[in-house]
Order: sequence, then C-alpha cells, then structure tokens
Amino acid sequence: MATKKKNEKTLPHNHGHLHRGFLETIPSPENISLVAEALKQLGDPSRLRIFWILCHCEECVTDIAAMMDMSSPAVSHHLRILKQSGLITSRREGKEMYYTAAQTDLAQELHHIIEKIAHIACPSN
Repeated sequence: MATKKKNEKTLPHNHGHLHRGFLETIPSPENISLVAEALKQLGDPSRLRIFWILCHCEECVTDIAAMMDMSSPAVSHHLRILKQSGLITSRREGKEMYYTAAQTDLAQELHHIIEKIAHIACPSN
C-alpha cells in the first residue's frame, strides 16, 4: 500500500494515469469563478467586440458607439458590465470618461486568445 504524505490529496480509485501532485494543481473554485465570469461577459458579441476595441485603444462612449453602430446608452450598458467584471478600466478627463482594457493578466490573455481563435491580427500602431 502506498504511503500518503501529510496534506496530500488522494482519489478513491487510483487508476495510475494522473501524475504525482496533479490534484494540488487543480485551480481553486475562486480562480475558476473569476475566469468563468469573464468568459460569460465576453459571450455577448457586442461586449466581445467592445473589449477587443479597448484592447487596442482608449476611447470614450461616443466614439465606441460610432464604431459599433450602437446607441451611447447601449454601449454604456456593455461598458458597465465589462468594468464590473474587471476586464476594462476607466478614467475621467473633465466631463468625458475614457475606457481601456485592464492591465491584468486575465484581460491581456483573453485579448490574445480572442485574436488567436478568430485569426485576427493586432492593428499596427
């Protein structure tokens, strides 16, 4: 019988196909929830497109609405959701609010994944 180290997780059935320490590498429920929430928010095509735009530039609601051919209130709704999920940030300059992608690992990785999946290239600066 194999000996178990203190605090080492084991499975009821040992089929021998998992490498040693695998169970300790499973992401926490909190980390998975964070990613699931971000993916859920990007499941809406308009939000996904807005997020992609904001990965490449900082913009105000009016200009985003023009790029998206949407009303400013509709864009504001999507921006609020993206901001609550931590994918974008905002800053105020006078009366104008500007939005951009968050400088987090999650937002940056999602940006690259979107471009890889959709075979989109980042625009040149």
